[in-house]
Amino acid sequence: MPDSTTERRPSRPTEGFTTARLPAHPGRPARLFVPSDYQSKYAYPLVVVLHDAGADEESAARLAPRLSRRNYVAVCPRGSVPLPPAAAGRRGYGWADPAAEARYVSALVAHARQAYHVHPGRVYLVGVGAGAVVAHRLAAVTAAAGVAVLNGPPAVRRPAAGVRVFVGHGAHNPVVPAGAARTAARGLAAAGADVRFRAYPAAGLHDDMLRDVNRWVMDAVSPDPDADPPFGG
Repeated sequence: MPDSTTERRPSRPTEGFTTARLPAHPGRPARLFVPSDYQSKYAYPLVVVLHDAGADEESAARLAPRLSRRNYVAVCPRGSVPLPPAAAGRRGYGWADPAAEARYVSALVAHARQAYHVHPGRVYLVGVGAGAVVAHRLAAVTAAAGVAVLNGPPAVRRPAAGVRVFVGHGAHNPVVPAGAARTAARGLAAAGADVRFRAYPAAGLHDDMLRDVNRWVMDAVSPDPDADPPFGG
């Protein structure tokens, strides 16, 4: 039986969200997104969306259909560290050391593979803000094919061999200067990583940023000969 409340491998589920609650991780529900016109015989890429500090799995889930309504199964975990309520009164969460998060995220990936037809070699981590640090460091643990770092701090280490990296950054980001993100991306490329960097005319997330993440993931599924150069934008 799957280690959660979500049923296993529905043949034609309705597009939308379900909630996964893993018994080994009480108090940390995750949201799963099922794409429109789900085809049980197709092995979908799996996108794991890791929210920023102060947010939660619901805010991450809102990004999933903005990436694509058709191309992926998505799982959106909740951070492990409760933070004080924001001005609106809603409690948010942060992340512990990535090593402490590995078991939880790996269990969610395994659950998604049980519940839906997911390609084991097409797991992508998408981290926003502080979630980008966790995504980058979890890449090897979850056998990820790629990591998208969106408005996150510069990466401090090269990912495992074969892991692609997309760095999307708002040019007016008030927390991490775009120049620092660009320099980090160039450093990873110089170390031999497959890195693509794009800057966007925004402070936070930008619709074009999400569209480019979608194209970057799908280019690995069906390579596009007209793809952007690594340091376009």
